[in-house]
Amino acid sequence: MTRLSRGLPAEWLVFSVIVVDLVGFGIVIPILPFMSPMLGGDEVDVALVIAIYSLGAGIVGPFWGGLSDRIGRKRVLMICLFGGGMSYVLLGAANQLWMLYAARGFGGLMAGSLPVASALMADVSKPERRAKAMGLVGTAFGLGLILGPVIGGLLAGPGDSFLLPGLFAAAMSLLSVLLAGVVLPNDKPRNTSAPLFRKESGKERLLVFLHQRKALLLVAQYALHTCAVSSAIYLSPLWLAALQGWGPQEIGVLFGLVGLAMILVQGASIDWLTRRFGLLNVLSAGACIFAVSLIATWVVSGELSRAFVIFTAFTGATCCLPVLNTIASSIVVSAERGRMMGATALAASIGRVVGPLATGVVLMTLGYPASWLFVALPVIGLLLWSRRAAQRYSGPGGLEPAVVVSDGH
Repeated sequence: MTRLSRGLPAEWLVFSVIVVDLVGFGIVIPILPFMSPMLGGDEVDVALVIAIYSLGAGIVGPFWGGLSDRIGRKRVLMICLFGGGMSYVLLGAANQLWMLYAARGFGGLMAGSLPVASALMADVSKPERRAKAMGLVGTAFGLGLILGPVIGGLLAGPGDSFLLPGLFAAAMSLLSVLLAGVVLPNDKPRNTSAPLFRKESGKERLLVFLHQRKALLLVAQYALHTCAVSSAIYLSPLWLAALQGWGPQEIGVLFGLVGLAMILVQGASIDWLTRRFGLLNVLSAGACIFAVSLIATWVVSGELSRAFVIFTAFTGATCCLPVLNTIASSIVVSAERGRMMGATALAASIGRVVGPLATGVVLMTLGYPASWLFVALPVIGLLLWSRRAAQRYSGPGGLEPAVVVSDGH
């Protein structure tokens, strides 16, 4: 750490690395839908290019998390950030459709920075500040959602070349590598006795790990939540374009406002809300607002009303993830935190792959009202879990790391 960084809270040092990386990630959001057609693809290719990244991230999420337990968070974080930067270079240089698929697939395989950074954020924060620390991760997402797409759209210009946005995104990732190396503290491995490879399958190891810590249902909520969020992100522009004639500019402004709401809720309010009302009450309220807003799409009319229910839906959704991260990072010991956050990243990636694809099928066969109801169903499932099974986390010691029989560490 430098002399300057020693005077800053550790949570803000991790935040600075995450936000720079996510601005780079956000840059490619507005250009991806246009790259496939330019390279000879169609709408199906657009969906698959988006899905292949999430699929890759889900496959390797537990690996990167477990590796960070073994060799240290900082080292793994820098590896993933560097690999992500190289994927953006490949993306910008793609001049054939297969190169676009390869770039996004490689980017997904290197997408361990967020779960590892989330585990590091939990490591450096005190238990009573953990909800606020996880809110900072959401704030980084908000900043990336606001700044990244705007920068990407400006750099893409008329859309005849995407090299410049790709190179700029790569530069942001490489800057985050440098930032991580300079400002982050050197952490020590937390689980050095664990072998890097074992005879049993990774799936079996992961299921045993989650079962012993009674976290299977908890991790399932990440799949439900991201399934709904990714489906809403997919459906909202199509719905507003069909009913209101909105284009990319209007959609961009709306998502910019959503990013601002993420910053205000997760960065400025989540700590106070969870301390005032409790983790599970905040989770329930967020899920309720999310679900009601989705169902309200059936009855609202007019441009402002429709935009408002989309805004409130995402605002409710943004309350949920910091609470889930707080619970997941608190019920395991520090030596297992990377593995746990890797498992949640896997579940979230499953939701991001399944959600838009399934919603697209419903949309083509049954139309928008049924699609919105379909998106609301996993949110209702999350709400029911928060009021029933999750109550085990609300009692005294509910968020204490579980003491379990060794599973071979």
